[in-house]
Amino acid sequence: MTAQTPEFTKAQQYNFNKLQKRIRRNTGQAIADFNMIEDGDRIMVCLSGGKDSFTMLEILMSLQKSAPISFELVAVNLDQKQPGFPAHILPEYLASLGIEYKIIEEDTYSIVQDKVPEGKTTCALCSRLRRGILYRTAKELGATKIALGHHRDDILETLFLNMFYGGKMKGMPPKLVSDNGEHVVIRPLAYCREKDIIKYSEMRSYPIIPCNLCGSQPNLQRQVIKQMLNDWDKRFPGRIETMFRAMQNVVPSHLADFELFDFKSITKDSGVINGGDIGFDKEDIAPVSIDDEDVVTEFDPTLQLDVTNL
Repeated sequence: MTAQTPEFTKAQQYNFNKLQKRIRRNTGQAIADFNMIEDGDRIMVCLSGGKDSFTMLEILMSLQKSAPISFELVAVNLDQKQPGFPAHILPEYLASLGIEYKIIEEDTYSIVQDKVPEGKTTCALCSRLRRGILYRTAKELGATKIALGHHRDDILETLFLNMFYGGKMKGMPPKLVSDNGEHVVIRPLAYCREKDIIKYSEMRSYPIIPCNLCGSQPNLQRQVIKQMLNDWDKRFPGRIETMFRAMQNVVPSHLADFELFDFKSITKDSGVINGGDIGFDKEDIAPVSIDDEDVVTEFDPTLQLDVTNL
């Protein structure tokens, strides 16, 4: 299932090229910073049918062509037998790309409906079942890494969710070991902005599969956080970038976790640690600037591009 290539004006093509270049650059930088992909890796790319995983797959395929190392990609989708799930879409789409893929059919929907009382959210159990199936599949396929499509906004939202509702400064790591200790999980889109992915997926006209076929309600707490961050992004340009940068610039000596820093051993002979008590009173902190190339102008949503011509 591919889109036809229309005629583009120079301005429209330039706008798209900038967007694609930025997503490629951010993805490549995240891969390099966290050593996500190594020579000889076999990456299982989890494809849900949403904008994030479609974008991740396409960008990884693009990077694969120009990478100085050799690695394999295999796309995997889990058909959970939810009512109305269009089972033909992803096989047709993936076949048109010429990529190795596997569709797993597991009726987790019936299990969740049977186990979860009416009116209760099904997301937690569904997620656990899905993870277990994907981990098993990765082992069967001989995958060395599992790639998920979470982006920068997901990571920040998770940080605030844990702070507001869980009492933890814990986000969503770009790279980790899976729950069962058998797999390395990577998030190549960790540096990519959701608004870029939304625009990119609209221009690519991916065959998006709705995420609410099971009838579950969205995580209301996450939606509140998302709205808060979107509001900040509009009112205070650069704030989101600054917050994400803070996640990469942690100073344990200036927090309060005595498991991370040995506060008990501090004496006057310890010397000044990381600036002592000098904070915002030292000097004004300039906001993070947004480069012109990071501003994507509006585009005609009726236009589509051929997803196979990357």
